[in-house]
Amino acid sequence: MERENTKEKKYFVRKKVCRFCMEALEVDYKRVDLLSQFITERKKIVPRRSSGLCAYHQRELASAIKRARVMALLPFTVLH
Repeated sequence: MERENTKEKKYFVRKKVCRFCMEALEVDYKRVDLLSQFITERKKIVPRRSSGLCAYHQRELASAIKRARVMALLPFTVLH
């Protein structure tokens, strides 16, 4: 009995590309509609591996989200 090769990929994984680098977007705390795309339903910041951003823009995004929360443009948590 020959064993099948178990290391074969079963699906194709596309490499995520930084949206801010490709579209030359500016990370700004006043753009709530853009920032809200990078937070979950529980209002947590989406990690870099999920968002597909580069390290530089992920740090900028996290700072902008935190700044928008302090300015009361974005909520810190979900209200029950």
